Amino acid sequence: MAGRINDDDVKAVRDAVPIDAVVSEYLQLRNAGGGNLKGLCPFHDEKSPSFHVSPAKGLYHCFGCQEGGDTVDFIMKIDHLSFAETIERLASQAGITLRYEEGGYTPGRQQGERTRLVEAHKAAAQFYVEQLDGPEAEIARKFLAERGFDQAAAQHFGVGYSPAGWDHLTRFLRGRRFSDQELVLSGLSQEGRRGPIDRFRGRLMWPIRDIAGEVVGFGARKLRDDDNGPKYLNTPETPLYRKSQVLYGIDLAKKEIARTNRAVVVEGYTDVMACHLAGVTTAIATCGTSFGEGHIKILRRLLMDNSGSEVVFTFDGDAAGQKAALRAFEDDQKFAAETSIAITPGGMDPCDLRLAKGDQAVADLVESRTPLFEFALRHVVARHNLDTTVGRAAALDEAAPIVAHIKNSSIQHESAVQLAGMLGILDTQFVVRRVSQLARWARERGRDGAGPDQGRQQRRGPGPGPEQPAPAPGPRGPALNLRSPAHRVERELLKLALQRPDLVSPAFDAYGADEFTAPPYAVVRQCIEDAGGATAGAADNTYVPRVREAAPDDTVRAMVTELAVEPLHTRRDPDEAYAGVQLVAVRLAAVNQRVTEIRGTLQRLGPRADPEHLAAVQNELWVLQQYGQSLRERGYAAL
Repeated sequence: MAGRINDDDVKAVRDAVPIDAVVSEYLQLRNAGGGNLKGLCPFHDEKSPSFHVSPAKGLYHCFGCQEGGDTVDFIMKIDHLSFAETIERLASQAGITLRYEEGGYTPGRQQGERTRLVEAHKAAAQFYVEQLDGPEAEIARKFLAERGFDQAAAQHFGVGYSPAGWDHLTRFLRGRRFSDQELVLSGLSQEGRRGPIDRFRGRLMWPIRDIAGEVVGFGARKLRDDDNGPKYLNTPETPLYRKSQVLYGIDLAKKEIARTNRAVVVEGYTDVMACHLAGVTTAIATCGTSFGEGHIKILRRLLMDNSGSEVVFTFDGDAAGQKAALRAFEDDQKFAAETSIAITPGGMDPCDLRLAKGDQAVADLVESRTPLFEFALRHVVARHNLDTTVGRAAALDEAAPIVAHIKNSSIQHESAVQLAGMLGILDTQFVVRRVSQLARWARERGRDGAGPDQGRQQRRGPGPGPEQPAPAPGPRGPALNLRSPAHRVERELLKLALQRPDLVSPAFDAYGADEFTAPPYAVVRQCIEDAGGATAGAADNTYVPRVREAAPDDTVRAMVTELAVEPLHTRRDPDEAYAGVQLVAVRLAAVNQRVTEIRGTLQRLGPRADPEHLAAVQNELWVLQQYGQSLRERGYAAL
């Protein structure tokens, strides 16, 4: 059984790997103010960023789906890892050697399954690279050279060679203490008549990496005529590799994609290599499958999907390329980004183009792109006989919905006018009205909740976000009403107490949990006290983690995370004056509530009440009223 990782080592790993560095491997982050960052949530579909990261606190929280936690929680969630596997991966990145309790650590026996499979792929990738230099791999080196790739290019992309024998890699990995079960599960080996044999034999090998740069599979190109397998053979579906969720080259292209707000989608491994070597370093490709939903999600997160970003598809000009382009257009509405197409001349792919005409021709190809909707429009119109009234009407019926789906309204209008000209319809306004009507119907269908986001929106009411975050359900008591000024100011004070404890100390620590009228907020106040209070937290970078640990359950822990990440409701940096306003507002609300309770008590006592008791209650009321008046007049100084 796996040993338990030493607690001090777990803490060292948490402290050593900044959360923003980890999260930015998966999505683009931008400044959200107050030292926080934001991006599109990787855990649910959204069109505007509600996923916030606080580097100072080491926490993230999504105000759309309520996912939140620290660096370890993020990796566990996004890569479906166990706690131990996550700590092992982060420790490897940070160069930390872990210690294991309960009998010590035996390498290769106490790692999680995913970690073992990643290590096997890493070793296999290095093995294939080394084989590329051998005499048997002459055919592979010749293949690369004929396509314009030298040794430096092969090294940059980690290209290798799999020997033609039955079990060269299998024996090599057994020597690295990987079991036969692990080799078959990884897809590197397959069952033969006498045990596992290599899946890839006598082929040129491309390592396929995930967005974090881990090798998760391979693409293998046939080199010999006596190889009866397919031209390209990819790793099968495994716990690591799902072809619908990986993009070849994404590890090399992700930073440039985020920087330029552009991604270029090509069709093959050599096309990615050709584009990158030609200076188009945003090129990526699918791995043996068509571009689909999973790939879109990856790009949307990197592009911070908005109307200023762009996805360029490159396809051959032949029938297959046109069919692929039209398939891509079907997914156009899943992007907020603009989608374009670059058709390679003469049926050449980017690799052939670079070989024939040089690097500049590849760069020019991408720059010569045209909007994807325009390509689809011309393709549809070309199918009809525009010399007849029936043909023009049929073309309009098929083409108008394409124009109606154009996201930019001004481009939509111009394209409707252009469509009228393409069809030879003199009444331009007739076409414009037709397109406008279809666009309006599409918007109305969207408002009726056709999409998953709209459905969720209708069920939970107004959309949450930094301006009005949706709370996690409280551990007890009624649901919060964030329209209540008292609840909103209590929330703001708790945010200050977690994010800027120096501004509210020491006054905050004198507040009782009963001064927070929303039950879940009262529990969070108690957690802060149990963690040592805001005063102690002002000089302690483990303060927020200790508050999270003090939470009685996951619901409260999630709320602590949310409050620690959510932006404050001030457009400038918070200061003592802003903090004082929140402190006074919460205290004054508590005083007013107590005044109301005492007045109710006096009314119930009536004229026959015990004089001493009546005097005591009246005196308490007077003191509270005077205190409330002082708070209103003097503010923070009266606390």
